[in-house]
Amino acid sequence: SQQGCDPFAQTQRSKLQHRRARINQQINKEMRMRAGAENLFRATSNHKVKETVALELSYVNSNLQLLKEELEELNSSVDVYQNDSESISVPMIPLGLKETKELDLLAPLKDFISEHYGQEGILFEKEIKEFMELRQAMRTPSRNEAGLELLMEYYNQLYFLDSRFFPPNRSLGVFFHWYDSLTGVPSHQRALAFEKGSVLFNIGALHTQIGARQDRASLPGLNQAIDAFQKAAGAFNYLKENFSNAPSLDMSAASLNMLVRLMVAQVQECVFEKMTLLRAQHDFLSRLQLAQEAARVEDVYSLVHQTMTQAHVKDYVPFSWTTMVHVKSEHFKALSHYFAAIALCDCPVASDAELPEQEKAFIQFHVTMPEGPSLRVLLQDPEERRKLGKAHLKKAIMKHEEAMRIHGLCKILRKMDILQEVLSFAHKRSLSKYSEIDHEEDFFETGDAPDIHPKTHQKPEIKSPNFSQVKVTDLFHRLGPLSVFSAKNKWYPARRVHLRRGENGFGFTLRGDSPVLIAGVIPGGCAAEAGLKEGDYIISVNGKDCKWSKHAEVVQLLKSTGEEGVEIIVITLQGSEGPKPVEKKAAAMSSGSGMLKSNKENNRKSLMNSKSASTLLVWSKKSKRSKKSAYGVPFTAVGDNEVMY
Repeated sequence: SQQGCDPFAQTQRSKLQHRRARINQQINKEMRMRAGAENLFRATSNHKVKETVALELSYVNSNLQLLKEELEELNSSVDVYQNDSESISVPMIPLGLKETKELDLLAPLKDFISEHYGQEGILFEKEIKEFMELRQAMRTPSRNEAGLELLMEYYNQLYFLDSRFFPPNRSLGVFFHWYDSLTGVPSHQRALAFEKGSVLFNIGALHTQIGARQDRASLPGLNQAIDAFQKAAGAFNYLKENFSNAPSLDMSAASLNMLVRLMVAQVQECVFEKMTLLRAQHDFLSRLQLAQEAARVEDVYSLVHQTMTQAHVKDYVPFSWTTMVHVKSEHFKALSHYFAAIALCDCPVASDAELPEQEKAFIQFHVTMPEGPSLRVLLQDPEERRKLGKAHLKKAIMKHEEAMRIHGLCKILRKMDILQEVLSFAHKRSLSKYSEIDHEEDFFETGDAPDIHPKTHQKPEIKSPNFSQVKVTDLFHRLGPLSVFSAKNKWYPARRVHLRRGENGFGFTLRGDSPVLIAGVIPGGCAAEAGLKEGDYIISVNGKDCKWSKHAEVVQLLKSTGEEGVEIIVITLQGSEGPKPVEKKAAAMSSGSGMLKSNKENNRKSLMNSKSASTLLVWSKKSKRSKKSAYGVPFTAVGDNEVMY
């Protein structure tokens, strides 16, 4: 079976997860104290008691604040997740996994099996324990493909748990506890949707950790980082579109929107790094492209920064994240101006043959046209190129300095030498270029260079999770085919029937398989005499379990009976006695979209039991036979797959 990685192996990362777990426990304790104090504060009318409680509350709140700061510092430990390569890559922001409490399902599932399915719960202990082991393992997934598969396997297994044990109108009575990834605040819900959403969040978070640890100095490493961040964006986006009203802030629409944008920006940054690797040639057009790529990165990071500083988001996003994103937007703006200057000052003046192509590229390069001579003159006059280049460098240096100033405001980032190094290297490079092209006899005032038009050669994709890549088998498959034996179906107690064969056979028509359905009963025949009814499912013949049996197998068992007849056990679904309409849900489900828009996982109305039958289509093995709609067919109209016996 799948295993999580050993949470006690003391790597830097697991030390982090440990500290995170410890802080979460402390936060939990403080939250309990706070809740107690708040209740007392509301309940008491005694002035003296009120004062004491208010003091206690402010003490607990400041404690919580400190714990949250410690958690924020952990969330900012980006360098622990970075790779160990020698070359300098700007750090990326990974997310910590949501922690969860252990869950004991043994008693609730055994009770449900005996009460709902009429089988001995104790016979399913092995399956229940296997499910619990899988849940335990997915709490500490390893940071690689195997870890992702483990989370996916558990997520897919939840589909079966949902179908088997979560009826639409009541809850199982167990609570799912998860901690907020950003604030550490605990939440709990009975809705299985909360469990699903939290696992999906962790799939996204694990992708961010995998992306952050790639060696981005090489092309394969960059491509893997791009892939990981695109998949992280896909997981958070899927969560945002399909789960609403999550009880914790990290899964709110505003927060997920911010995370999707952050991932897209990190992809865009990798694309820029990819361009610098691939565009080793130093021609004019390549450098213009780099400047536009850098402007594009600046653009997306500015958007993330705006999103992070919105009123309802800024309170729980780590300050170091907001600062890093701000620093990056200034840094890449500086780079866009630097590469513009390099293109103008370091590349040979355009020949007549090159001019049309260069003019075409340059006409779309700036946001507004630079002042001065026409483009044609500019491109062919070294002095004019130097002037504009100098204006770009002046702007670059201002932006480098701004990036370093903002970086210095955050004590957590100040400890990150890598970022410091990257910023000061870029700053020095622009300064030395400036002094190289600055002439003492320059008497002109250096103008204001227009900004560079953002443009990318590889648009980031938001890659939705592909749940079908991890195949799982229903752990509780012994309960019988899901088409009948599910939490939402109810059936009458099983009936034991003794059946003899008459001259004209048994006197019924059978249809389908797993389980075989009695589609019609001949009035006055043996089956009718024995008490069999249209709509009965045959679940056992002569003591052999037939829930999963094929049509031919059941027929074989029936035919091989002698004079003494045959013992069969049948069940009837409640509500299937008369004609039954085709299930609307199946008709409404569209095959690729996964979840119905209208059926958002966590609608306020059904918060407690929120059970979405259409949760994930990729999982639902659609039954091929038309059994469901055919209860009302009179047996005389024998369908093409019905046979009379």
